[in-house]
Amino acid sequence: MNTVFVVGSLNIDQTIRVPSFPRAGETIRGSDATFSPGGKGANQAVAASRAGAAVRLVGRVGQDAHGAAILQVLAESNIDSSHVKLTDSASTGTAVIAVDDQGENQIILSPGANAALSFADVDAGLATLTPNDVLVLQLEIPRDIVRHAARAAKLCGAFVILNAAPSPLEIEGLFDDIDLLVVNEQEIQDLARLANASGDLAELTETLPSVLGPAVLCTAGAQGAVTFLGRRPVHISAPEVSVADTTAAGDTFVGYLAASLAADRELPAAMAIAGRAASIAVTRPGAVESIPWRHELPTLQDHDTQSAALFLSHP
Repeated sequence: MNTVFVVGSLNIDQTIRVPSFPRAGETIRGSDATFSPGGKGANQAVAASRAGAAVRLVGRVGQDAHGAAILQVLAESNIDSSHVKLTDSASTGTAVIAVDDQGENQIILSPGANAALSFADVDAGLATLTPNDVLVLQLEIPRDIVRHAARAAKLCGAFVILNAAPSPLEIEGLFDDIDLLVVNEQEIQDLARLANASGDLAELTETLPSVLGPAVLCTAGAQGAVTFLGRRPVHISAPEVSVADTTAAGDTFVGYLAASLAADRELPAAMAIAGRAASIAVTRPGAVESIPWRHELPTLQDHDTQSAALFLSHP
């Protein structure tokens, strides 16, 4: 069975609901804080596992109650966490998340133990990687760790996905060993500025691969997601849902996408499944707890993968 390997962050999420985001210097009253496991690495690993893939996660947590809570959730989601190492030099990473009444979020990250992830951790965790496997990376861990993991995966012929989130401050060498770059609306614009490129989301999805190297897949909320297979645009629609919280929606998409590709599905079909999973995640509060299991997804219809005409015509 092909495996999804994830090298990434593990955080405890401190979430506060607010009526609206504060302006500079403004104090607003929010809900009582809730604490739950998260981090882009953990979220994407959980999503891939709940999609039905065999998953191994490589990362670091602190030797504290938050780290123990994360490890418990990983076990409950059937994830191989034998390469999630404990460190006593830092506490478990923390994300402070504000969620407004429209379900949008703002996030502040404190990396904690994620910053202690080492080349040796990655080498040990990826030792059994094969050409049929998929590696998933994000940017909540040190940049040199991301590049090291991508290089190791490419040397053995695995397929490498990078979710470029948070947006990088520089891109030189970052995408050398990446096969598929997954970004959202803000991230693709950030990358375009770094690459001195311009255009709308669809145009950038088509043109950035010639500048950055890997294929680009852009998720765009209610507009769905788009990529290009050669010169052919592929767009998946987003079902209309009542949005409660967008936290981990992108991670759900990436994890489900990776699981489908590891199961040898074609990219358009993988996108359709991932989009359906993300549309469920946004109807639920929280991060890991919002990610659906595969049996919760509705049956996919032929029209779920469409022409990109609607997306391409969007201003």
